[in-house]
Amino acid sequence: MNNPEHGIAGFRLTEHTWMTELGNWIDAISPDGRRAGALLFDPKIIGLPGVRDRVVSTVMADQRLVLGGMTGLIPVADVVAAGDQVWLLTGQAVSPTLGDLLADGAIDPSGAASALVETAQTLIALHAAGVTHGSVHPGTVVITAEGAALLSERGLSDAIRGQVSPPERDAAGWAALARGLAASFGQGAPRAAGLFERVAAMAGTLGLAAARSTLIAEQAALPGGVIGREGLARAARGRSVFAQPPAYRQAPALPRDEGDIVTLLHVPGRSADPLRFGPGIGTQVQRPETTAERIWRAGRNEASTVHRPGGRPAKASRARRWRTLWSTALFAAIMAGAIFAWFKLGNAPELEVKSIDVVAAKKTYGCNSSALVTGTVVTNGAAGEITFEWRKNLDGGIVPGRLRTSSGQTSYPVSLRWAVGGKSNVKATATLRILTPGPVRTDKASFTYKC
Repeated sequence: MNNPEHGIAGFRLTEHTWMTELGNWIDAISPDGRRAGALLFDPKIIGLPGVRDRVVSTVMADQRLVLGGMTGLIPVADVVAAGDQVWLLTGQAVSPTLGDLLADGAIDPSGAASALVETAQTLIALHAAGVTHGSVHPGTVVITAEGAALLSERGLSDAIRGQVSPPERDAAGWAALARGLAASFGQGAPRAAGLFERVAAMAGTLGLAAARSTLIAEQAALPGGVIGREGLARAARGRSVFAQPPAYRQAPALPRDEGDIVTLLHVPGRSADPLRFGPGIGTQVQRPETTAERIWRAGRNEASTVHRPGGRPAKASRARRWRTLWSTALFAAIMAGAIFAWFKLGNAPELEVKSIDVVAAKKTYGCNSSALVTGTVVTNGAAGEITFEWRKNLDGGIVPGRLRTSSGQTSYPVSLRWAVGGKSNVKATATLRILTPGPVRTDKASFTYKC
């Protein structure tokens, strides 16, 4: 997995990648050897008129919020351009997410409550500052190795659509998180599930502050009676790609030649304009020098942010740049092969599950069979992600799953292969539960096993 040939602005890229509506996220290592993240924006999105400028403005707003003392956000180190590509680089790892751990069944009620309390507090602080997140869902809640819950992609979904989401949208996203977590526990922790359902309803009526306060006040409903990060921390460390190869704990070497790298956040020597958050609150903070700016200062002393490594003649630099752009384009083409679909731009509707229908392929199975149960999930045709689980009544087994939907398609099959054996005559029931987006939906199908 460790490939020093793949890097951007001093950040080395691993082979652990995944797709979102924004583009291709990649686990990375920062120049000083820390866990980080890199987002290669979808060129079809970032190339649209005004999108890049809105993304840059959003990131600069986040940097000022973080420098002003706000916690709970994934910090952005830089936004850089390399040829036609635009990359967002973070100073903190962006995996695993709450969605990853939810799909693994690795979240305990105490940790779930901790994640809900911390994300609610971050959203409350954002709203007080006059901004919103705009895309709160399990894939934008990052769980750190210490078990903390941080929000990623703040404002980016709105930036690419040219809109500003209201606080109510964040509250609805948080409520969906709470309902999804409640459904994941089911009968295993009924008091905790009930608490999460109550605060989900409360977020939409009384607000996030009231929901957060209720979680803290009623933590006795949780197994053990406390809210804690320990379970989340263990699950995150076990899930992280960085927890495995020891090479990732070493400071990486910079790529040999990255071509021309341009920072989009700040031109050295030019002061940024004050940014205003909320009514009557003006803030101007000196921003730390970014990775791309340090690269710029190490190169030729010109009045631009273009970095030409080593200050070599222009002809050699141009040849090196084209070689780098070609290899980078090839790398991007390989990654693009993993793309299933892209979210539709504009005021696209939120993904909704309209119905589910579950059927068994046969009514009766004989000795040592592999039964097939198929569910059909019908959506409103929006792009997004569905998390679900299959529950088997005979052994209490739970099989988690994840489904990415694309714009315009409304019907998706999900299947369960259930191996049954032994001497018995029983009725087997498979239940499909759609966890997110909420509300939770269930359907079941049964077959008879005779042997």
